[in-house]
Amino acid sequence: MKQPNIAKAGVVLAGAALAALAGPGAQANAVTIEFPQVPTLAYGGWCGTAIRTWADVGPAWPGRAILNMRALPVAGIGPGDYPLAPLCEVRTTVAWRNTSTGAVGSYDETIVSGLYGSMQYSLLQDTGPGLVEVTVTTDHANIPARGWFQVPAPAAPTA
Repeated sequence: MKQPNIAKAGVVLAGAALAALAGPGAQANAVTIEFPQVPTLAYGGWCGTAIRTWADVGPAWPGRAILNMRALPVAGIGPGDYPLAPLCEVRTTVAWRNTSTGAVGSYDETIVSGLYGSMQYSLLQDTGPGLVEVTVTTDHANIPARGWFQVPAPAAPTA
């Protein structure tokens, strides 16, 4: 579907406004750490996909990390009028443990995927600073993934 020029201009202006609010260099030192993909079956037919997960850390949110997940395009057969274009879902869990502080937590989300994959799901987690280990699994047959990332500590106050 083609967008009118005014809609395109609105999207560009909204992006510029967000960049201005974030300030210059707010994301300059942000780091993205991608974990191995999790091959999994999904519900909603005979479906299979892989889940991508990654963490974003940076000085803009010290002691915290943004955990992200997204499904790749689904393959399989489903019910309905279009069985070769199934829409499937799988509950995905990113369990994390901060080895420096002992803090633990998890991010659970039901990811819905189709022929073009899924939308991106993200959540800010209060992990605390230090080394954080993650395990990514689903609630269907899967091959779990493991990874780790370093979360920066808050900057020391200047005198």
